[in-house]
Amino acid sequence: MKTQTAVVQPTPMPGSPLLDVSGALLGVILLIFAAAWLAKRFGLGGVKPAGTRGLKVSASTAIGQRERVVIVDVEDARLVLGVTASQVSLLHTLPPAPAETEAPHAPVPDFTSLMKSVIKRSGRS
Repeated sequence: MKTQTAVVQPTPMPGSPLLDVSGALLGVILLIFAAAWLAKRFGLGGVKPAGTRGLKVSASTAIGQRERVVIVDVEDARLVLGVTASQVSLLHTLPPAPAETEAPHAPVPDFTSLMKSVIKRSGRS
């Protein structure tokens, strides 16, 4: 008596390539939305909110666990503010900060003179 064992391999279910591509596209779109939400949540966007364009915090120090003294530069004055968890109080108004003067930079040589100096250094004329 001869017994035979038949090995049956499961046939793969034919999936639509359109469903595979659509699923991958949906996953990528969801990933983009999640990254945008995280960037907005943690302030990684690099874009300042519209309300803070005229304000600049120039100095800040902690007084207690929730209390701070902050110097804020506004258009024509500097404000010393006391900030707590429940309120913001004006402590003093300072005159505007003097304009910062930058040290004069050496003039940038033009391309022609720069190339001539490179060529002379290499021993070619």
